[in-house]
Amino acid sequence: MRQKQILKAVIPLLLLPLLSGCWTLVAAGAGAYGGYKMKENGYTLQNPITKEKGKKSSR
Repeated sequence: MRQKQILKAVIPLLLLPLLSGCWTLVAAGAGAYGGYKMKENGYTLQNPITKEKGKKSSR
């Protein structure tokens, strides 16, 4: 009985680091895609983020 309780506590602790890496990759991919689409529409990464004037989008 005690071993089952210990096992139930250890399994989530072992799985958490494995899942966190996947979520990091998903978030990085979403950010990269968002930045790519913003660049297509003429936005640049400045502080603050502004739209370039005089340039047309690549559509």
